[in-house]
Amino acid sequence: MCPPRSTRVVALRELRSQPEGRERSGSVTDFVGRRRELKELREDIARTGLDTLSGRKAKSPRARVLLIAGRPGSGRTALAEAFVREVAEDYPDGVIKVRLTAPGGETVATERAIRTLLEALGEATPPGAAEDELSSALRTALAGRRTILLVDDAADPYQVDALLPDTPECLVVITAEGPLTGIPDVRPCTLGGLDTPSGVQMLAQRIGDTRITVDPRAAEALAEECGGQPAALALVGGWLAAHPKASVSDVAKQLHDMPPGTSGPLGRGFRLVYESLPQPAQRTLRLLPLAPAGILDSHTASALAGCSVAAAQSTLEDFAGLGLVRHAAGGLFLLPGCLAPLLRALLETKERAAEVQLARARMLERTVRLLHSCRVMAEPDDDTAGDVREKLDGLPRALRFPDRRAAATWLDTRLPALSAAAALAVADGGLDTLARRLVAALVRALAEHRGTAAAAPELYGLHRLVLDVAERRNLHREQAAALLNLADLDAETGRTHEALERYRAALDAGRAANDPYATGRAMESVGGAYQELTDWHRAADWFGRALSQALARGERADEARLYGRLGNVHTYAGRYGDALRSWRTAAAGYRKLADVPGQAKALSEMARIQEYAGRPEESLHTCREAVELARRAGDLRLQAALQVRLADTLDRLGDPAAARLHRSAADRLLGDDPAACEIRSGSD
Repeated sequence: MCPPRSTRVVALRELRSQPEGRERSGSVTDFVGRRRELKELREDIARTGLDTLSGRKAKSPRARVLLIAGRPGSGRTALAEAFVREVAEDYPDGVIKVRLTAPGGETVATERAIRTLLEALGEATPPGAAEDELSSALRTALAGRRTILLVDDAADPYQVDALLPDTPECLVVITAEGPLTGIPDVRPCTLGGLDTPSGVQMLAQRIGDTRITVDPRAAEALAEECGGQPAALALVGGWLAAHPKASVSDVAKQLHDMPPGTSGPLGRGFRLVYESLPQPAQRTLRLLPLAPAGILDSHTASALAGCSVAAAQSTLEDFAGLGLVRHAAGGLFLLPGCLAPLLRALLETKERAAEVQLARARMLERTVRLLHSCRVMAEPDDDTAGDVREKLDGLPRALRFPDRRAAATWLDTRLPALSAAAALAVADGGLDTLARRLVAALVRALAEHRGTAAAAPELYGLHRLVLDVAERRNLHREQAAALLNLADLDAETGRTHEALERYRAALDAGRAANDPYATGRAMESVGGAYQELTDWHRAADWFGRALSQALARGERADEARLYGRLGNVHTYAGRYGDALRSWRTAAAGYRKLADVPGQAKALSEMARIQEYAGRPEESLHTCREAVELARRAGDLRLQAALQVRLADTLDRLGDPAAARLHRSAADRLLGDDPAACEIRSGSD
């Protein structure tokens, strides 16, 4: 459901470049300069011809598109956000934001970007939906809205095309490194450095006015040494703030005297800060590019560096003060994309490959343990509370959550990083033990906290990730499991034909792996898909194949269940004799297993079929037997349903008084249960 038009939609849960908290808490005053650029952007909103994208038919007007181009560290995102704040009042339906390039340089999949925007709009995102379907859903969701879409760090015009709404009342603001040739009639606002007064003002925000006032010419020289580049000014200003006795002129000279090979103002500013750090902090900083999606918290830094959580938190706070990372909502920190290449270069030259692999393994292992703790907190708080405490006993206190709500919040805020960690683990380890544990732990945590249906879009991506690697490495058992999971999600969302194809592929993979569980499960699922398609003949054939395997292996519980499924198919096909034989065998199987609820339900189905077949006396006898079993099983709803069936049968046999008694019994069993209406409505 969409939020009300008056609701302001701000920021997303996906690869944020600017945290929600800072956007509300004063970043307006942090932004300096760029008055000319802001004016040009305002004027560009009114320009015509901004609604046509190359290669697309102009069937209807498109949203106005503005482009801010600049190199990493030029402040293009800060300018975009400042501009959006200035014009936000003209777009009452709010701001939604997505980043198309991760801090590590990886391109965000278009499908993921669209899902992020749809989630921000409160729209459901069906699992497995194709990019075109999602793009159409996004345009539909934005129709009739006056919304700003902020697209950060776009790599090419085709990446942006799927996001553009067909609504002229919307505004799209894009940041990119270059002009994005392919979007005609869009005049890029190209950024250079800040003018010198603005650069000095930015320094003053970080170190105060005193040292600026004492030597204003030195401050101007320092701003010029930084090339007016906001990222470089942030680093140098952070260093000066951490060294209150250092003079501005000394820092300007130090930057000026650095070797010419140092990569520009940003590289010089980074070197100044990096070389002033103690050795342990330098090593922690070098390892930060290993953080999935550039999203950091104290646990990630602790695991990477091999230090305590408290020490890691303190180090990250220090890094934030120096401009090496940025604060984000939910206790998170973000690695600036402009620093990622510099840090990766240090990682490659200063750290041994074995140490890097060990740091990554520690981080992934920590993630698995946190996911385990998160999942356990979703378990019920009643009689199993002792079990929950027992499951947490093996975890250090730092890895425990105080309650379910805290665990759910952690899962929501970390989900982009957790998904990226799963991708990293699978790609890096090739479904080894740690990767399998991580994917399984994330699947379970999502299912426990959100429910399988709500978590389906994320689960679909995880299972597809496993499938890609399993196919690449010919891991047939993992391939079968992933195909079965994906097919189940396809089936639940009504894509039965797609599910059928995947179930058949899972059967092939299960046979290749010589995995009887996977083959039996796949055969039964193929039968279920044909049943959904009302192909009763093929459904019965595949249930029969699965049953033959269960009989050969002596799997009695599977035998009873499959006889029941065969009985259902025969009933739908009108083959009541075959249906009765199947359900009778199922009831006998449940009796041998001492499964009273299963036996009661099988007899209930037998009574229903006898009713359909015009044998009411037999139905009456079977139904009474089923009622007694349901009573022994304590299944009140089944008892009530059977009482209603008894009443209907007695009506047909001409005994309305007895029928009323059974209906009264059903009412007493159900009480005020609102879900009982369909039972009370009559026989099925």
